[in-house]
Amino acid sequence: MKPLLIDMDGVLRIGKSPANGLKEFIEFINNSGIPSCIISNTTLSNAVQFKEFFIKNNVEVNFPVMTCADAAYNYVKEKYKTVAAYCSEPVKSMFDEFKIDGQPEAVVIGDMWKNWDFKILNEIFVKVYNGADIIAMQKNRFWQTPEEGLLLDVGPFVSAIEYATGKESVLIGKPSKIFFEIGLKQINANLENGFLMLGDDLEVDIKPAQDYGGEGILIYSGKTTQQMQKNSIINPDYETENLFDVIELLKKKLF
Repeated sequence: MKPLLIDMDGVLRIGKSPANGLKEFIEFINNSGIPSCIISNTTLSNAVQFKEFFIKNNVEVNFPVMTCADAAYNYVKEKYKTVAAYCSEPVKSMFDEFKIDGQPEAVVIGDMWKNWDFKILNEIFVKVYNGADIIAMQKNRFWQTPEEGLLLDVGPFVSAIEYATGKESVLIGKPSKIFFEIGLKQINANLENGFLMLGDDLEVDIKPAQDYGGEGILIYSGKTTQQMQKNSIINPDYETENLFDVIELLKKKLF
């Protein structure tokens, strides 16, 4: 069985609530022997907060969990001594050891939810204009929750800084190839031998998975509707309505 990479928001978690079939799906994965890793583009949480979410909902996850915030921290630790982090707590505190009062070597940009404003964007612009590298945790265009509806994600803000400074960012999260490689490495797998990607985003989950030699399982519990898929040039390898459908699909591939 090919290894499985699993998105979090829109797949396992819908807004602040567990997705329909979460407990059954995780139990199936735990017992199936399928090498699996959760890889999430969220920059509002890290792996610790994800694990707390599962514990709170009485779900035991026996496989790795990784967010692009965790991956960004590891990347920065290898490359830089000083950075300025622009993201929400508790993720921002992960970068406290790199803080500096003056000009940093890099700025790390994640989602700041409703706290984006001109002052913050201009601070980032000035630091990058003066030489700091741009480290983008992710560049999603938008996301969606039942509570708030459609929301701008961090991508438009990163793109604004790139445009204003003429500099390109280093992308850590999906659809970056490096993030897929890191996720597979957590379960002793690699891109060359193929993999499955379960996600709700055509551009960030499905297409890159296919580009890197994997197969994409689109689930309609998150941001992508069936009409959006019909209007897209991206065609997933498999389409599912919910996690119960995914279980049945994986059973067929196993047996």
